[in-house]
Amino acid sequence: MKKNIVLFVLFVLPIVAYLFFASGVNSFTKLPTITPKIADFGNWKSLKGEKVTLNDKITILGFSGTEILKNRGNFFNLNEKIYQRYNGFKDLQFVVICPLGTEKDAEKIEESLGAFTDVSGWHFVFASPEEIKVFYDQLHLKGKLDQDLGTPNVYIVDKERNLRGRKDKEEYKEGYNTFHPSELSNEMLDDFKIILYEYRAALKKNHNATKEL
Repeated sequence: MKKNIVLFVLFVLPIVAYLFFASGVNSFTKLPTITPKIADFGNWKSLKGEKVTLNDKITILGFSGTEILKNRGNFFNLNEKIYQRYNGFKDLQFVVICPLGTEKDAEKIEESLGAFTDVSGWHFVFASPEEIKVFYDQLHLKGKLDQDLGTPNVYIVDKERNLRGRKDKEEYKEGYNTFHPSELSNEMLDDFKIILYEYRAALKKNHNATKEL
């Protein structure tokens, strides 16, 4: 009996501990707020002519810039690693802010995604360059838009319009680089799961759990 206990301590316990920490300590905490209460969108329209809002939605927010076709691979990475996995949740939306004049390019991206994905959760919305700059500036992020008004990063915004991420100095993260699939599969997926867990836990606590999350 003692021998079995010793073997368990020497071999099994270290493996369990490794799996626990490898899964991410962040998975057991609340995801910090980087910027609270960001502004909602202006009277901007989507490809379907609809007004999109950040209110009461978990939003994955991106900025395409004018070179949307050149960077189309980033959208496919995000679609594969995150969107397809969680598509169907009514409280989730993927919103890409695009400069006016890029509507046809955005439509091509949406059509390409639609060849193998239900794109009802994707929303490409359009604003003037100045509106995009003003909106991005109020996010108060360390990263900046490039000269084309775009960034490969996407951001997690909760239902209360708080931009969420990691605030620890050693692993500060305000956005997730869609150019790197591994970052989406690891850091972003871990953080996104925390957001979903927060809302599911709240719904369960209020005896109102639904499949919307």
